[in-house]
Amino acid sequence: MRSWFSDNNKPSLVERLCINVLRCGPIPRHVAFIMDGNRRYARKTSVETIDGHKEGFDRMAQTLEWCLELGVDEVTVYAFAIDNFKRPASEVNKLMDFARDMFQKLLDERHKLMDTGKCVRVIGDLSLLAPDIQQLVAEIVLLTKDNRHKVLNICFPYASRHEMTEALQELQTCVRNGLIRESDINESLISKFLYTSQSSDPDLLVRTSGETRLSDFLLWQTSFSVIAFADVLWPEFTIWDLFSAILYYQRNCGSVKNAKQLYESRLNDIEESADDTIDDRLDATRSTRSQRIADCLLYLENKRLNQLKCMCNKGVKVDT
Repeated sequence: MRSWFSDNNKPSLVERLCINVLRCGPIPRHVAFIMDGNRRYARKTSVETIDGHKEGFDRMAQTLEWCLELGVDEVTVYAFAIDNFKRPASEVNKLMDFARDMFQKLLDERHKLMDTGKCVRVIGDLSLLAPDIQQLVAEIVLLTKDNRHKVLNICFPYASRHEMTEALQELQTCVRNGLIRESDINESLISKFLYTSQSSDPDLLVRTSGETRLSDFLLWQTSFSVIAFADVLWPEFTIWDLFSAILYYQRNCGSVKNAKQLYESRLNDIEESADDTIDDRLDATRSTRSQRIADCLLYLENKRLNQLKCMCNKGVKVDT
């Protein structure tokens, strides 16, 4: 009852021993994966491209199990980039069909998800998806939204610059509608308008396939993440590659954590100074600003929730 997709991926005795050793050190609370190399794996093994993606899905399922064994609380996977829509239509259509099956499989496990307190979030511009996929996504997200034991974030379809652009446009709308003032906007507020506002920033980012770039993935959120690059193609990613990434995290997390704390301290000083400059006349003014922001965030939360409910109930795209 503890698995995401199956109960057949138990670690061996040796792997279990390594897990216990690693758990003596710091384990990242949140791990993100750029699952790169499915198409190259298909070419390498002389199979259809979609079969490479299916192998990648199986590897994701196994990796989620390994993360559970290690004690990772939250996993984010880069399942489909907005830029992937530029691929040949036949490949995109097959990927969308596969996505339908994947989300249906998650819904079929609804009792396991609820019994074990697992939350599934789909992060991205859902308006780009077909209505029936929107409906499946909305159902699984709404079903598990209050679960907090373990979290799986599926970025689909996603692009970091698109996410930041949408956040700024939403903030602009809030200013135009009088919910907040332009002077209320700071880095902290922008973070709360991102798709990932309910999640902590990743502690560890793992990218496979030998590429050493982020490919427009969580650019804002990974500013202070340990980044591990693996030379293997994603379908060939093993538990030992994950162990290597965890060890790399354990060697480097201290310095990254110190840098993050220093940055956050300086940011807090800057934002407090800005507050003093703007609201130095009356304490009531500062309270009013806090209330504006709280009301604005509640508006955003309700708007996103209503969009999901509309997708779930009608299976149609929602104009925002």
